[in-house]
Amino acid sequence: MQETRLDTARIRAARQAIDPVFLDTPLYRCEALEPGLGCAVSVKLETANPVRSFKGRGTELVASLLAGDGRNAVVCASAGNLGQALAWSGRARGLDVTVVASRSAPAAKLERIRAFGARLELVDGDFDLARERAAALARQEGIRLVEDSLDIETCEGAATIGLELADAAPTFDAVLIALGGGAMATGVGHVLKELAPGVEVICVQPLGAPAMTFSWRRRRVVTTDSTDTIADGVAGRRPIPAVLDDLLVVADDAVLVREESIIAGMRLLLEHAGLVAEPSAALGIAAILEDRDRFAGRHVVTIVCGGNVDLDAYHRWIGAAPAHRS
Repeated sequence: MQETRLDTARIRAARQAIDPVFLDTPLYRCEALEPGLGCAVSVKLETANPVRSFKGRGTELVASLLAGDGRNAVVCASAGNLGQALAWSGRARGLDVTVVASRSAPAAKLERIRAFGARLELVDGDFDLARERAAALARQEGIRLVEDSLDIETCEGAATIGLELADAAPTFDAVLIALGGGAMATGVGHVLKELAPGVEVICVQPLGAPAMTFSWRRRRVVTTDSTDTIADGVAGRRPIPAVLDDLLVVADDAVLVREESIIAGMRLLLEHAGLVAEPSAALGIAAILEDRDRFAGRHVVTIVCGGNVDLDAYHRWIGAAPAHRS
């Protein structure tokens, strides 16, 4: 395999630094989903932890290294889930955590960031403007800036999901991974390409936030002026060049899905798996709904990567969109 920034030995070692509460999340075949999707579907449930998303795997690495270096202050930009995870990991290690987020981020995510003890600064703009503000704060205050997907710890923490998938039995044919900044896609993809090279690594993004997918397809960074999707967790406009380089090595495909398919996927996960999934976590199901022929007869794993939703919005979405039927 071509080189990426990631290292499998470091990823294996990372498990020792990550609180076990984030590790070995449930992986199971969900037969109730299969009649509507036309393929065997297994769910990797990354919401079964205190921050209800996979992000805690990476922030545990970041926080443990900071605490080991004697540094006690850190800032990040977040669409919501990274901020919660960094606040949780930092609180456990006595770190002073600042999170910069968009004022339009889901209220439930912002409330949880505060509840975990972080200082929250809101900006009038999107996630990429929050990234700019977090970088400015880091320079002004001389503190560590955590950049999701750029910081290798966030990728290698997420990559521990790949170790768990590679050890799974029975084996599977493809994994569907939500694509935003790229930490989970590059991390899981790196491990599978090394340990389970027969598994197809498929990244999924909304049509309304296509920058990383466009970049993967054109093999160069492509930015967009805006985003328009309910999947706030993956709604970035400016891909990070180093992350794209890794993605080009490990991803077999990157696909875009419509908003109605995302909502239908959320409803299927609720109705047939009993799972409350945020829009980003339903991207894998949406990809199957939009291309049943591609996955027919195959065993597919989808990573349900987050379950932090604004309940009022969630009920509007679920009530407005009937699930796809076979």
